[in-house]
Amino acid sequence: MNTVSEDLANFTTLPSHAETFKNCTDEEFLQIKSSLSALYSIIFLVCFPGNVIVIFTYIFKMRPWKSSTIIMLNLSVTDLLYLATLPFLIHYSVNGDNWIFGVFMCKFIRFNFYINLYSSIFFLTCFSIFRYIVVIYPTSCFFVWKRRWAVVACTAVWVISLVVASPLNFLITSKENQNKSICMDLTTSEDLETSRWYNWLLTVFAFFLPLLIVTLCYTVIIYTLATGPHTHTLYKQKARKLAILLLVVFYFCFLPFHVLRGTQIELQLHPVSCVTENQTYALFIVSMPLAALNTLGNLLLYVVMGDNFQQCSGNLLSAQKLMQVHFPL
Repeated sequence: MNTVSEDLANFTTLPSHAETFKNCTDEEFLQIKSSLSALYSIIFLVCFPGNVIVIFTYIFKMRPWKSSTIIMLNLSVTDLLYLATLPFLIHYSVNGDNWIFGVFMCKFIRFNFYINLYSSIFFLTCFSIFRYIVVIYPTSCFFVWKRRWAVVACTAVWVISLVVASPLNFLITSKENQNKSICMDLTTSEDLETSRWYNWLLTVFAFFLPLLIVTLCYTVIIYTLATGPHTHTLYKQKARKLAILLLVVFYFCFLPFHVLRGTQIELQLHPVSCVTENQTYALFIVSMPLAALNTLGNLLLYVVMGDNFQQCSGNLLSAQKLMQVHFPL
């Protein structure tokens, strides 16, 4: 059978599954694959230089650093590391799902994707908790403004992300299939039973728990600001924008990917009809660029946070233009 699962994520199925559904093909997904490559390219071209500007702005223009500044800087770094892997995945898709970069790079790219996906989730969760404390307990918990707490939180996020993603080194690899070198993913691991339990632990503790925390934090923040007559209107508007943007990133970008990834693994362990499999597969491969769109949401987050960042980034861009005028290449 020509498996339905040879795309950007390359979902292979168990032999019994393949034997049962011989008529499943991936021809109907060719257009989706092409669109995915184009969308990934747009995300890379917009967000990679955008994050470079953000990092330079935070390092050279934003003074003094606050706890939120440190968290946002780390978030931008993890986004940049993830975006650096997109050209490899774009080439993989355009090259007909044929991985030419070897086993080490396959493991590295997949590992890098997951560590930066979850570190991004954790950094956004830390940011939400800090915002909650500052808004709800502005005087009794003033200590969170100190930079050392942000440094401790960011260090913990990087360590936890490394630990969380480490099993992937044993679950993913590349293999030859139909004259192609397939770079396998969590959903295509040969040990699907282990991947299944790892996926559920990953989904529950590294996504749904942060999702619950972020939702509760911003629900309380919005309610408190709405019922607090002392709060300035502009401050309320900014807080609402931050809350809406963070919730959109979690529910629109991250949630579909996690739900459909788990569903895809379950379908391989519990075979269903080709129609159901194809529909689920189509939804999953669409959810992957949605997860990547969180990098665009994070760029908007830096802008929404305040005029200070907008002014600093604007000054940086103006300085670059001035250098080009006086010192053309």
